[in-house]
Amino acid sequence: MSIVKKIQYNVCFAVIASVVLFSSFLAVADEPQKTPTAQQKPLIITTIKPLAIIAKSAVADNARVEYLQSAVQSAHEVSLPVSALKKIERAELIIWIGDGFEARIGKPMALLSEAKRITVMELDLLPADHGDSEKEANKEAHKNHHHHEHLQFDPHVWLNPANANIVANSIQQRLNLPIFPIIDSAQIEQLKVELKPYKKKSYLTHHDAFAHFVTAFELAEGHSIRDASGASQGARSQYLLRQQASEAAASCIFIEPQYADKDAKVLARELQLPLKILDPQGFDQPLTDDSYGKFMTGLVAQFKACFE
Repeated sequence: MSIVKKIQYNVCFAVIASVVLFSSFLAVADEPQKTPTAQQKPLIITTIKPLAIIAKSAVADNARVEYLQSAVQSAHEVSLPVSALKKIERAELIIWIGDGFEARIGKPMALLSEAKRITVMELDLLPADHGDSEKEANKEAHKNHHHHEHLQFDPHVWLNPANANIVANSIQQRLNLPIFPIIDSAQIEQLKVELKPYKKKSYLTHHDAFAHFVTAFELAEGHSIRDASGASQGARSQYLLRQQASEAAASCIFIEPQYADKDAKVLARELQLPLKILDPQGFDQPLTDDSYGKFMTGLVAQFKACFE
């Protein structure tokens, strides 16, 4: 091959190679950015449904959120079968209330590293107010239920929107996500306006779970049939409950979907009061980006139904 032909051949080869390389570059540049699949997103496991509602609102589509509580369990009865332990192994973050509230799972949760776990009761949360009658009932219940350490500090902290925002911000910080409230001040104020006509109304609840709710919305605290752990109270407390409900002219008895309501039905017949649903765990609330705001709106509507 002559020198001229060799030069022509090399030039032709270089041009073809350049065209192929440039075409490959364009193909890569034009290829759309791939978003993580559902399985690639970090997994958050919460022990109870209310914490899943908060977590989903906090992370939106940036993580998967699942919870361990079944629809027939109270939050105090959550346990960890083998299937739950396997989920926890796969999770990037585990969120629970704390040992006093979820006594059955305290030991296995304590074995998790702090980097993988958020214990809600260890966060800097707003407290709830308790009336004197509730404190006396709690003292009596505490004698029989030593495992429930937080009876005098209501552990149903998610029912105060300010606390829900604190929990949500902790989740966002752990996952390096933007910090924002899952329910804003305008919505909270609107809910307060809706509840204002009922601030002094009297009612009974199935168990002592609403101190954070009434504190947040400046409502009168109801009288409860059971203590903060969902356990039945003693004879003296039951006697005082009937006396207080009659004197205060209670409007209804709130019951919760996950509890057997035989005791509430007996009391409703005695006092001739209607039974109304008030679900502090949001079992019917789908996990969506705005689930906490919708959960609180629904809870307020359920509360108002007692008096309308």
